Amino acid sequence: MKRSVVRFEPEGKKLLTDMGLNILDAAKEGGVGIRSECGGKGKCGKCRIIIEDQRNVSEVTNTERQHLTPEEIYQGNRLACMTSIHGDLVVFIPSETRLSVRRIQVQGMEQPTKLEPNVKKINLVMKKPTVQNPIADDFNILSNLEKLSNLQELEFEYELLRILPDVLRKGDWNVTITTLGDRSVIDLEPFDTTSRIFGFAIDIGTSKLVGYLVDLNSGEVVGVGSMENPQIAYGEDILSRISHAEETPDNKQRLQNLVTEGINGIIQMACEDSGVEPREIYELTVVGNTAMFSLFLGIQTKYLHLAPYIPGVKGPTIVKAKELNINANPRASVHVLPNIAGYVGADAVGDVLATAIHKMDEMCLLVDVGTNGEVFVGNEEEIVSCSCAAGPAFEGVHIQHGLKAVTGAIERIKIEPKSFNVKYETIGGSKPVGICGSGIIDAVAEMFKCGIITDRGKFNNIESQRMVRIEGRPEFVVAWKEETNTGKNITVSMKDTEEIQLAKAAIHTGCTVLMEKKKVTEEDIDRVFIAGAFGNYINPESAKFLGLIPDISTEKISFAGNTALAGAKMALVSKDVRKTAQRLSRWIRYVELMAEPNFQKEFINSTLIPYRYLDRYPSVKKYLEKNR
Repeated sequence: MKRSVVRFEPEGKKLLTDMGLNILDAAKEGGVGIRSECGGKGKCGKCRIIIEDQRNVSEVTNTERQHLTPEEIYQGNRLACMTSIHGDLVVFIPSETRLSVRRIQVQGMEQPTKLEPNVKKINLVMKKPTVQNPIADDFNILSNLEKLSNLQELEFEYELLRILPDVLRKGDWNVTITTLGDRSVIDLEPFDTTSRIFGFAIDIGTSKLVGYLVDLNSGEVVGVGSMENPQIAYGEDILSRISHAEETPDNKQRLQNLVTEGINGIIQMACEDSGVEPREIYELTVVGNTAMFSLFLGIQTKYLHLAPYIPGVKGPTIVKAKELNINANPRASVHVLPNIAGYVGADAVGDVLATAIHKMDEMCLLVDVGTNGEVFVGNEEEIVSCSCAAGPAFEGVHIQHGLKAVTGAIERIKIEPKSFNVKYETIGGSKPVGICGSGIIDAVAEMFKCGIITDRGKFNNIESQRMVRIEGRPEFVVAWKEETNTGKNITVSMKDTEEIQLAKAAIHTGCTVLMEKKKVTEEDIDRVFIAGAFGNYINPESAKFLGLIPDISTEKISFAGNTALAGAKMALVSKDVRKTAQRLSRWIRYVELMAEPNFQKEFINSTLIPYRYLDRYPSVKKYLEKNR
């Protein structure tokens, strides 16, 4: 097959790639980051590139004409997923198309936990065997363990039996044993290494991987690793990845390999920062939604997106690290926390563990805002839960100028009611390149407050320079092109408001349906926890004005951060927490929203800003009566 040289600018990176391959796939193979929320299917239009000399690429497709204006095509704009390579060429990746390093929420609310890890190290100083006492090496160790720690009937991993005699003599009968639970010896080292025992807690998110390296002697986090989930190249949303996995066995294996490679990357990152060797990691705990759980373990996902949406495995699941090719001690155990049901996965169990709503007598609302949102209502008596398919709009997908929380993304917006002047803040304080989730929530809420849009998201006929028309359709300018790093106006369109209305309606519907199940109103809710990496940056007033969450006093709202990871860490350091996680996965009552008789009606009501019945939002009603 003929090969071509493709140079990607502004990085200047050159790749030797097969002719006929599309530019997005070539970039993936070469490790060049190009946004592609739809996984290269031509649906999102986010993989825009610029090719000035187009002699060595395929003709413009009809799909590209749907996303690009004639002027943009004339200027050399193309979609990377639709453009095939026919020879050597230079590809420019605009700033808004590059996969930048984004801000990832690592910290999360966590409950005090008694330190009782499932792995432990024991130092043994033994007597040498003699002619008078010719005790076998393995029996010598086991009898000493029984005397010292009352551990009985332990078994050695086979690999250890092969090296056991040499290790004992290398340490001159002073050795350290690592045990897993009360069942087996998983490592054997010469001399006293009891001060070096670590574990790793992992949150496999749809869009990111985050991990804690934990000293199991103290329970303290000594290192952190995080990155984009590499599976994102095959789609921002869960269903795109499941569809890709179902196409061929190789695709399924590729997605599993990608997340494993990503986990190894964050392990290496955390270990390098803390001076720990990966082989000193003896156990890992993992959380993720049911789709991520299944793709990580290589479990069939086909039936997860077909009614009645049943996971193949509820869990918990325990696997050896070496079976998953994870870079830790080869005999380390990987403990994947259990799912609840449907799309309420192990990450949701982590949310409950970290916030401890299952121990409270107060009525609680817990909302994990994300692509696949989860909602819980209840307390120590009963908790009901559901999954809300909010979609990736909060990550900037399907939003015209949407971005993840990367440097230059507008994250805070305030609009002056009379002049419509906009004040905004960007991540890192740099020139804006787009709007991230918290910014678009602010934007739509502010536009409604100021009367720029109606409660249905339609634009009112207002006089302002910031109201512009693109191809006959109204858009509101948040940042003028002279202010931006892209040289283009950053605007909010009616399509953008519609996307946010649908996303927020999914979360709000989950809240209202579960509150009805529990027969509670907004006044009955004592505490609200907003969890998730994205949720941590939401302005609560904007969230209420938009109707993302019910109209509950701001004083009752707590931002819990990455509670999924915090829950995984709690399970890492405590066997008792694991037992609690298993009980919660069976005890929490799951509600399938789609099966609820009032779901469709409630969802339609929830698409309005903030809600069809304004009496449910007295704070918004009071503001509108005073200011309009």
